[in-house]
Amino acid sequence: MKLAVVGGGSTYTPELIDGFARLRDELPLTEIALIDPDESRLELISGMARRMLAHAGHPARVVATSSVEEGVSGARAVLFQLRVGGQAARDVDETLPLRCGCVGQETTGAGGLAKALRTVPVVLAIADEVRRSAPGAWIVDFTNPVGIVTRALLDAGHRAIGLCNVAIGFQRRFAAMLGVPPSRVSLGHVGLNHLTWERSVHLDGADVLPSLLSSHLREIADDVGLRPALIERLGAVPSYYLRYFYAHDAVVEEQRAKPSRAAEVAAMEARLLRLYADPSVVTKPALLGERGGAFYSEAAVALIASLLGDRGDVQVVNVRNGDTLPFLDAEAVIEVPATVSAAGAAPLPVAPVEPLYGGLIAHVSAYETLALEAALHGGADRVRDALLAHPLIGQDAVAEELAGLLLEANRTFLPWTVS
Repeated sequence: MKLAVVGGGSTYTPELIDGFARLRDELPLTEIALIDPDESRLELISGMARRMLAHAGHPARVVATSSVEEGVSGARAVLFQLRVGGQAARDVDETLPLRCGCVGQETTGAGGLAKALRTVPVVLAIADEVRRSAPGAWIVDFTNPVGIVTRALLDAGHRAIGLCNVAIGFQRRFAAMLGVPPSRVSLGHVGLNHLTWERSVHLDGADVLPSLLSSHLREIADDVGLRPALIERLGAVPSYYLRYFYAHDAVVEEQRAKPSRAAEVAAMEARLLRLYADPSVVTKPALLGERGGAFYSEAAVALIASLLGDRGDVQVVNVRNGDTLPFLDAEAVIEVPATVSAAGAAPLPVAPVEPLYGGLIAHVSAYETLALEAALHGGADRVRDALLAHPLIGQDAVAEELAGLLLEANRTFLPWTVS
């Protein structure tokens, strides 16, 4: 079985390879194609991948190529994990909004819009090549902003499902608090990508969230960066991305006082690449755990195994809304538990969503629709409309200023900005 990874030169990739090696019985791969335009990074990462697989006794061969056509040809699944513009563009996404008093984050707010504008056209072009060279292959999208990118893929008729590691991270943390295997824990996870709440935590079918909040409230609050009193009042656990909404002004002040996360990651990546170049390094470095993407490999393996093996199990993924959340358009992409089989992912029924959450979900979903329009069709007016619609921006003067700054900073990636 062949699997292709678009963005295979990422420093994330050894995390994937580690998962493929450990979970070989779940996903028996014979070939892994790493695809990346940066040939120097690709050489380092593919060499590391080969050493890791050999050390683990895994028989799969690793192919490294800058050609999407060559890499995806014959693949049954293709993972998207690309970053258009690299960490340099991410640094702009995280610092530019601060000039206007807005949160600087690579997937949320103005930074997320900038990333969508750069990313959607590239992803769609690659997906078209997947359709030509690997007809029938599933596309699993880990490329942010996952909700917008997944909707772009689905709207274009691709066999695609979006994946995020937030839910599996919560599942693992709650299981550790309970002292049980993760397989016994399931989540009442609801919302949009990077805008979700855990409204229940089921252990063998019984909701234990109230007892978790009673016994681990401070730990949970610290994990998501919010006040314990807020978590207690909500009776639910917001993802750490909700901190950008619930503590916006405090986050802006924190971000202004320290280097961007992009700068930290760039330095970390330089260290990781030096480790990957060392032929004596044959296992995933501990440093990679600080890079982000925890449990990404487990989530990816489980999803691909279910799609290709028709397992019909339940996983949290990004899928079409349909009538799952009746206050959203059917075409919207939501992040909820779904039954995953060879036919794709079918969302499970969701209990009515409280207005406290539903209002914010609807607001951000409307922004995502406008953001996708801007990414697909360009135009400064569309960019301003998307910014104006975002609950973290929402003011005319701020949207106007941010649009100008954002478009100027991304001219290299947006040919329609050139008059």
